[in-house]
Amino acid sequence: MKKALITGVRGQDGAYLSQLLLSKGYQVYGADAAGASPWRLAELGVQADVKELPLDLRDGAGLGAALQKVNPDEVYNFAANSFVPDSFDKPVETAEINGLGVARLLEALRKYAPAARFYQASTAELFGSTGAAPKAEGTGFHPKSPYAVAKLYAHWLTVNYREALGLHASCGLMFNHESPLRGEQFLTRKITTAVARIKKGLQEKVAVGNLDGRRDWGYAKEFVEGMWLMLQQPKAGDYVLATGQTHTVREFIGAAFAAAGLKLRWQGAGLLERGVDFSGKTLVEVSKEFYRPAEVETLLGDASKAALELGWKPKTGFAELAALMVEADLKRLEVK
Repeated sequence: MKKALITGVRGQDGAYLSQLLLSKGYQVYGADAAGASPWRLAELGVQADVKELPLDLRDGAGLGAALQKVNPDEVYNFAANSFVPDSFDKPVETAEINGLGVARLLEALRKYAPAARFYQASTAELFGSTGAAPKAEGTGFHPKSPYAVAKLYAHWLTVNYREALGLHASCGLMFNHESPLRGEQFLTRKITTAVARIKKGLQEKVAVGNLDGRRDWGYAKEFVEGMWLMLQQPKAGDYVLATGQTHTVREFIGAAFAAAGLKLRWQGAGLLERGVDFSGKTLVEVSKEFYRPAEVETLLGDASKAALELGWKPKTGFAELAALMVEADLKRLEVK
């Protein structure tokens, strides 16, 4: 029986990966920040099967002790300050966890579990302002947030431990991957939660930022399959996971409202643009509050390498993904 250690196990990716690995017969050990809710693991029905242990990426000695205790075959690192806007307010804390935390984890692996295969959650945010062309593994980086800068350090350090020290260490350059398990602070889930509440008469409208931002949105449950496949390869490497299609925030909002049976039309432009229903009532408004200090306008991925070497391809389409999320949020309101 293989053993896997997942940091950030209570997050979206950690929960879906736990479900996948348990279905494959793994023993799954998980760690997360103190106070993080296990609701995702519970919703997937796997909470009781994940062996949780205390772990902090700021504690090098603790990381070493955990690796010696578990002796994992695979380690997946999702632990991070993951909400990009917050990183502008907490740049030092973000660097400590997203950057130096990975350094401590890699060093603990080198000392105590050098045979373990390691996955580092890199991000499409590394590409930043490198234009609208599809981003592949060889595309240069230009991060535009403290979050992305810290992740860039972790990315290159993982590559260095692979090339210089021989660790089986791979990075997944993840483009936006969403699901019903996304946190409500993230844009897509903020939208689908609001749509469900508006449909039920519990909320009047939702405020968002840049409607013209374009993202390559995929389904997180499928993305974790690609992450697992990376660690099954005889040779470690870096892979982009993406759908190869972009849609604007405006389009995602429209798809979410349509999934709830609500038709939306747009009026105005810029900060005065708004989404209204058939009667002209405002359901979506734009607020400067939700613009980033440095915007990344377009992120589009090229996952050709993952398709060729891993046999991985996305299956869930854009409108289907939005509908999955809206349906889940509607069901949650019915339970309440």
